[in-house]
Parts: sequence; structure tokens; C-alpha cells
Amino acid sequence: MTAEKPAPATARELGIAEQVAVYQREFPTVDPQVETIVQTLSRVARRMGVAYDRQLTVLGITSAEWEVLKALVVAGSPYRLGPGELAKRLGLTPAAMTHRIDRMVAEDLVTRERDETNRVRVIIELTDNGRDKWLESMRMAAVFEEELLQDLSGDERAVLSNQLARMLRRIEESQPDALGRTADLD
Repeated sequence: MTAEKPAPATARELGIAEQVAVYQREFPTVDPQVETIVQTLSRVARRMGVAYDRQLTVLGITSAEWEVLKALVVAGSPYRLGPGELAKRLGLTPAAMTHRIDRMVAEDLVTRERDETNRVRVIIELTDNGRDKWLESMRMAAVFEEELLQDLSGDERAVLSNQLARMLRRIEESQPDALGRTADLD
């Protein structure tokens, strides 16, 4: 009779404190308070992304498609933009934008039509179905976000909002490419 091998330990993500302790062990001058904040923000962002992607899957759209819908909504009524403008706003190459629009036209999220005043120009327009999907995604996100912040008072939310805005400004000022790859798309 042979002895059974023990099952391998399952991998798990280290807790924030454990991860910071490892960083301190390997890089003794690291500021544990800074690392705790940064690692927590990173995990919050990653888990929020997973939650949003899960919601979009329920709606039958991808996060990439949602970004196009958002850009058209942000443009305002009548929710139209040219494909080149969409590509610039999303930091995509024209070829990547064309591929994305092709899928979205097939899914009835947007239409692609020639501009009647300039037959060379193409217009991408949000469909009623695309707008409905965007609105429903916003409703779902609002519920999730309210649950996420339920333990914070109004004053705490205001303080957190201001602090995060300051951090974001610092990143954008100190890291010129932090806004995404858009300069080479002109």
C-alpha cells in the first residue's frame, strides 16, 4: 500500500498586511502606510472592474462596447460621432475602432451611416437598444456603488472624493501618459 500524496496547497491572494510585510522584508525602506493605501486602492479598482464586467455580461455587452456607448452618450443628443473622433476619445487606432463598430452594428447597439451632407464622412449613432443597455448598466452600477459606499457617511464620502481627486491630479501631472495613448492618434 502506497501513501497518498497530500493535496497541493491552493493558491490564495495574500492579505494586504501580509503583502506589505513581504515588501518590507524584501525592500526595507518601503513605507508600509503608503503601500497599504496603494495596494488597497489597486484591489478595490480590480474588484470593481470584475463586478462591472459581470454586470455588463448580464446585459450581453462587453466593457469595450460600453466605452463606445458612453462616448456617444457623453457627446449628447443625437448621440452621434464619426469613427475617427470615437477612436481618439477611446485611445484606439482607427482599425481597432472599425472592428469594434462592426460588432456593435451587428448587435444593434449603434448604426453606421454616410453623412448626407458629406458623403465621404461616416456617422456612428447610438440605437435605442444601445441607449437602453447603457442606461441599464448605469442603474446596475448605481446600486453596486451605493452598496460599496454604504458604510461611509456623506461627510466621509466627500473627504474620500476630494482625496482621490487630489491623487488622480498628481498622477496625471507627474505621469503625462497616464491619460492613455492618444497623442499619436491625431
